[in-house]
Amino acid sequence: MHRIALILLLGLLPVHAALPLVSGVPVQPLAAQVRRLLEALDFLGSPLAPADRAALMASLKQNNETAVSSVQSILDKYCILGINVNPESRVKLEAGDAKRQLVTGGWRNFLVKVHNEAGVTANLIGVSPNAKSSFGGGSFSNASDKYFKKTEGKGYVPGSDPELWLDLQLYVGQLMPKELSGLALEYRILQLYSRDSGQREARLLFNVGQGTQDIGFRNETSLLFKSEPSHKVTLGVMDEHGEAATASFIIKDSRGHIYPSQSKRLAPDFSFHPQIYRRHGETIELPTGEYTVEFSRGPESIVKKRTIKVDASNRRFDFKVERWIDPAQSGWWSGDHHIHAAGCAHYTNPTEGVHAPDMLRHCQGEDLKIGANLTWGPCFDYQKQFFSGAIDKVSQYPYLLRYDIEVSGFGSHESGHLCLLRLRNQMYPGGESKNHWPTLGLNTLRWAKAQGALVGPAHTGWGLGAGTSDLPNYVVPPFDGIGANEYIVDVTHQLPGPDGKLQPAVDFLSTVDTPYPWELNIWYHTLNAGFRTRISGETDFPCIYGEKVGLGRSYVKLDGKLDYEDWCEGIRAGRNYVGDGRSHLFDFTINNVVMGENGSELKMNGPGELEITARLAARLEIEPNLAIQKRSPEEKPYWDIERARIGSTREVPVEVIVNGYPVAQLNLLADGVIRKLGFKIPVSNSSWVALRILASSHTNPIFVIVGNKPIRASKRSVEWCLKGVDRCWSQKQRFIRANELDTAKSAYEHARISYKQILAETELP
Repeated sequence: MHRIALILLLGLLPVHAALPLVSGVPVQPLAAQVRRLLEALDFLGSPLAPADRAALMASLKQNNETAVSSVQSILDKYCILGINVNPESRVKLEAGDAKRQLVTGGWRNFLVKVHNEAGVTANLIGVSPNAKSSFGGGSFSNASDKYFKKTEGKGYVPGSDPELWLDLQLYVGQLMPKELSGLALEYRILQLYSRDSGQREARLLFNVGQGTQDIGFRNETSLLFKSEPSHKVTLGVMDEHGEAATASFIIKDSRGHIYPSQSKRLAPDFSFHPQIYRRHGETIELPTGEYTVEFSRGPESIVKKRTIKVDASNRRFDFKVERWIDPAQSGWWSGDHHIHAAGCAHYTNPTEGVHAPDMLRHCQGEDLKIGANLTWGPCFDYQKQFFSGAIDKVSQYPYLLRYDIEVSGFGSHESGHLCLLRLRNQMYPGGESKNHWPTLGLNTLRWAKAQGALVGPAHTGWGLGAGTSDLPNYVVPPFDGIGANEYIVDVTHQLPGPDGKLQPAVDFLSTVDTPYPWELNIWYHTLNAGFRTRISGETDFPCIYGEKVGLGRSYVKLDGKLDYEDWCEGIRAGRNYVGDGRSHLFDFTINNVVMGENGSELKMNGPGELEITARLAARLEIEPNLAIQKRSPEEKPYWDIERARIGSTREVPVEVIVNGYPVAQLNLLADGVIRKLGFKIPVSNSSWVALRILASSHTNPIFVIVGNKPIRASKRSVEWCLKGVDRCWSQKQRFIRANELDTAKSAYEHARISYKQILAETELP
């Protein structure tokens, strides 16, 4: 008897029988709730065991009482508590069978089973005298600083009171609303933090509002936990040259749970990432155990895995990142012109935005050389303090970070967000914040161009979906979004630069972070009309893509040392290609004219042959990713080398594009090896020519001028642009302030006249 009691005390056997089964629950809403639960557990880095997940998904396909029982038999073993809300809304608790194992200095996720006989939809409220904190479905106050203190980048550090060793929270978010659903059965996620190691008892109390405690105080229970000690583990990180570096690490235990716990991470680690970024010699806290570590350093490296065993005597592990290509060695420098340090779903409170050292770390961990950190609407007044008009002082060559502006959430954003790079002054005249900015994008561009900024619409495709993936296509889109909508007008304008000389109002269109048919279609049409806007790659981190910075990139060719000013000028000149970083289009030339040099212009006296050369490389995994292959262009990831794979081979098509259409193709083995390819094609009229691997990478054009005539490649393209002006006006005029309306009408009329004149000059259909 003493031995059995001891075993029970140590938690080596279940203390209680299984939680009671709940019957009479409709399957469809239960299945919907369980699917959200699984998504939330995956997001938190605490997935169910694969076998349990598979069994659970099979059970959800049954529309009978057996399904309800099967769901409970699988999920109940993950429950630390069962909560019963009786028909009078009284609450009582029962201990569950989940192993009561915590980790010292870290968080663990458990399930809570809620049998809601009353059908209440109130918040589930909990408190523990061992935590000095309570939660009410997300209304959570962290423990008093006397007991727990937050240290930037290090999570919680302990206080001194021996009874206050716990912290707790019910996870809430979009997938798990703070209110109970009213369904008779649902599961919630309880997150527990332990300050101390060893055995600790926690007293937990729950209710659904005042007066709902069960008679006899059965709304509380005491549970004995065992908290595993953690070890400070040092990570050595070396690049291919044996030099200290920063890398991305995804660390999972044998259950597939991610460390450190995602939901409670503090900068520089982000709660919405499975990965962390660590420099050579930095540390993490891990309990004793075996872990799988996945490490890499951006799309130019090979993702590698290894197993490590952590205990008191094994606390240092060295990792060497392996590249498959290094564009910088040939003078091609990567950059993402659109990232954020705050905003969107990840940090909605402006003061929760991260600072420059954190953003630089992420750039270094993804081997992204240039990071344009753009301040925008909700974080404007907090983040504006970091603008300096130069690269930030935290920059560590060759990793350069600079603060600039995205016109988003204010001013002309309804007509299309604008990326304003290389500003000298971040504040539009007339105020100290964002509320006085122009509502006509052209007015914002006029101010930015006068100070020498590099400018272009953000996330080009929004508002330009046409219901087809044909490229090019001639369906006039709604122009009702926040992408390159007003661009259809602005591209026809020229504005004074710093020296007073006129230059194009728009330098580039942003690509890679919206569906490629939407982005490229408007670009192809305006190129066909004779305009010479370039493209640049962006991620819009963490808004469109929260996975990591640099998912969309520009690779700019520079002849000397990397310099931010020169990198921007390279985009203005079109001396760059864009893509996902897993295919590369180097040294694109036509008849010895180099893309991005001397206006990217090849002059010919008459029709002739073009000799096209380039060095190219791509890398696909050997096994196809069918999930990505089957997705439509309107589903993420919008640009990905997997979309270019030819069948089940390891080849991708390299296409020559003339005036928007492919005219020649060669297949490239995507094994990471750089190969030189050549094409010979005829040309009879002035045209623009580019290379692409759709949808992974795309060069800027070289403009072939035949007989000194301007490019007028397609009447249909110009007609599309002309109709686009009217469609855009119908959507955007209501957002323009009265004092700018006359200027706006003139700007749009200028665009109509320009396209009509171009149409009259265009002979090709």
